[in-house]
Amino acid sequence: MDGIIIQCTHCRLEHFITKRTNYLYCLRCHSLIPTQTKFLKNTSQKHTQLQNIKNSSLTNCTFENSSLYGISGSSEYKSYPRGISVVRPKTTFAFLNACPRGISAARPGKRALICGVSYKNQKYKLKGTLTDVYNIKQLLTNRYHFPEQAIRVLTEENDPDRVPTKANMEEGLRWLVDGCKSGDSLVFYFSGHGFRQHDLNNDELDGFDETLCPVDFKTEGMIIDNDINTMIVKPLIKGVRLHAIIDACYSGTILDLEYLYSLKERKWLDNRPPSGARKCTGGGRAICFSACRDDEQATDSNVFTHKGMSGVMTHCFIQTILNKPKLTYFELLNSVRETILKTSPSKCISSKIIDKLLKRKISQEPQLSSSEVFDIENTTFLL
Repeated sequence: MDGIIIQCTHCRLEHFITKRTNYLYCLRCHSLIPTQTKFLKNTSQKHTQLQNIKNSSLTNCTFENSSLYGISGSSEYKSYPRGISVVRPKTTFAFLNACPRGISAARPGKRALICGVSYKNQKYKLKGTLTDVYNIKQLLTNRYHFPEQAIRVLTEENDPDRVPTKANMEEGLRWLVDGCKSGDSLVFYFSGHGFRQHDLNNDELDGFDETLCPVDFKTEGMIIDNDINTMIVKPLIKGVRLHAIIDACYSGTILDLEYLYSLKERKWLDNRPPSGARKCTGGGRAICFSACRDDEQATDSNVFTHKGMSGVMTHCFIQTILNKPKLTYFELLNSVRETILKTSPSKCISSKIIDKLLKRKISQEPQLSSSEVFDIENTTFLL
């Protein structure tokens, strides 16, 4: 059986695979690695390399099912990344936490999770999310120099382990912050449906929890803001920056951050929960750009390209950055807001029928929230 030896471009761990694939998943630093084309035919060389892999420090980890992570009884490395499925998220999380200290030290300083949910073959299908995903990834790689292998993309066009199911999204959120260290820049992007539901914990000022809708939310449920805060806000240590960009309805405080900026009053508003529960980080800073307020709906439009659809907020966000290389958080938020308000709803898909009938502008105001107060008028935006 032919095989190839692939070396991770970040941590230099060698992987042996027997199947041709476009990429494999690094067991040590969790990066996506492009594969090569030359296969080895020397059987003894293959088994020697495989034995070296098995003898690495990763074998000290506790696996509930080792075949899921590439070390199988047949002595072959399987390139199926992580073995993720909707019924095994806890196994994957246990693996991340079981790795010996120091393994995640090789993780790249920039890491991003990009989720675009189209809800194909469903009555609430969205047409602009794939365009949003492509444009955001281009922005991260070309403008902010995020390594390709440090960006995880979840869409319905991918293999099953990269479809934006609830399990895959939650696993991706944990992957995003796993092993973060001072100086890291993390990005979480979501384009899809958002929703809200009654708050049962008295930790929302408006009485509602905000949610994101994965592709299987009808059967597996939504991802609520409390859980998102727990997964990617609380683990942030000092010196780590997280930016979330959420193009979804009812997403104003989707990360449950403690401060919300008011453009009208030009000051930070206290968004801490009535219950007194802490929603802060472990010392890092979390910032969220949302498409609209918690009581508003976001829209898709083809008014910008006159071809395919795209999220209004996502398009305006990217174009503002491209048009002005150096801008403050205030300039970015204000510019996105002004561009959205100038957009005619006649070519937009919006469930607010009354706005269309009365020919109103898009009822959508982008929001900025943060885990801490900072001077947005003099702080340069940077991912």
